[in-house]
Amino acid sequence: MKSLPIKSTLAISVFALFGAMPLAAFAQVVKIDGSSTVYPVTEAVAEEFQKANKGLKVTVGVSGTGGGFKKFCRGEIDISNASRPILAAEMEDCKKIGVEYIEMPVAFDALTVVINPRNTWLKQATVAELKKMWEPAAQGKVMRWNQINPTWPDQPIKLFGAGSDSGTFDYFTEAIVGKSKSSRGDYTASEDDNVLVQGVAGDVNAIGYFGYAYYAENMNKLKALAIVEKDGKPAVLPSSDSVIAGTYQPLARPIFIYVNVKSLAKPEVKKFIDYYMVQGAKMAKEVKYVPLPASVYASNVKHIAQGRKGTVFGGKNEVGISIEELTKREAK
Repeated sequence: MKSLPIKSTLAISVFALFGAMPLAAFAQVVKIDGSSTVYPVTEAVAEEFQKANKGLKVTVGVSGTGGGFKKFCRGEIDISNASRPILAAEMEDCKKIGVEYIEMPVAFDALTVVINPRNTWLKQATVAELKKMWEPAAQGKVMRWNQINPTWPDQPIKLFGAGSDSGTFDYFTEAIVGKSKSSRGDYTASEDDNVLVQGVAGDVNAIGYFGYAYYAENMNKLKALAIVEKDGKPAVLPSSDSVIAGTYQPLARPIFIYVNVKSLAKPEVKKFIDYYMVQGAKMAKEVKYVPLPASVYASNVKHIAQGRKGTVFGGKNEVGISIEELTKREAK
């Protein structure tokens, strides 16, 4: 009998080994991790993308912005969700192993301070009061509400907030305390915002903070606080209108995805990013974030085509940037 060519023999061997395996075993996977704040919109996009693209799989993890960048800068994931811009130290980590990236704003968030709905005496808080509550000097000392404001009751404060790997932690501490990562440590911390939701919902004396999407999803369990930026300014509740108007300060902020440039060479990653930029505004609105102007999503696509790498934030967080200012930067 005539022997089979080597290629044919190899093909038969491969089929014998893998032919009976389901196609899902060979599914192309887009790997995403990072911010719990950005998770709702990225996960919503991923769900719709997978419905429209059978055989393509998207995994979305939640390890916090800092945790996501650690994986991203080790080349372990394709896309990093981030609730703040990449920082100088993270940029250096990426540079060390040659990870280049494109920064893409995807929505605006109204970082929300929440209390228990059974709390009937607190309607608003000033940035100065929140600082007094959360600054490092408060640890072990400021333990009761009336220590912050004498008109507030003599009851214990139960604090819930983002963990130290969270971009929300970085942003909140910089906006409220005045220095990133500067916070008292004696509070219930988690990168999982649902843990914080349950904590505040379960205690009348609780207060916490996280992205607006988690408040919007749990309005029956939580109450949002109006924020007074400084004396003489009105108290402003978080909402799409107040974010767009630029009046919800200093807690309105852009949120991002970062994509590894090498990953864009994978058809499934490029296809997902293209889909995200088309559907992102709709999905952001669905999960109660504020969509960006269409020009920003178009700029994101243009930056890929032009190969514009890096960040427009210079390796530092920035408090108080408006949608208008972000749009101008991204248009360059």
